[in-house]
Amino acid sequence: MSQPLNQNLTPEQKNICFLKGTEPPFSGKYVDFHENGMFTCVNCGQTLFSSSTKFDSGSGWPSFSDIGDQGHVKLSDDTSIGMHRTEVTCANCGAHLGHVFDDGPTPTRKRYCINSLALDFKKKE
Repeated sequence: MSQPLNQNLTPEQKNICFLKGTEPPFSGKYVDFHENGMFTCVNCGQTLFSSSTKFDSGSGWPSFSDIGDQGHVKLSDDTSIGMHRTEVTCANCGAHLGHVFDDGPTPTRKRYCINSLALDFKKKE
């Protein structure tokens, strides 16, 4: 299991990033967020998703149709709650971000369903 690099993480952020928790739907600060820039890992700062791939999935979590930088996220099987899902983690520090599903928009058909508490945002200058 990965460990916090950011010593300022809240208990809620630690629960999501290192205990694989999930924030309640529609509670995250990036659900209804529309600025231009890059979403980064709250733990290590690695770039993860571009705002240009963010879309409103209606799921209650920030959703992205693609990753911002190939190789910056890691995908792995997750059968933890009795169903098969694909977990998304930061490839740099191992922080849990959320899950990816095959019901997103074209052309990727992917929906990266990510916890707001696992993200920071860097506005495009």
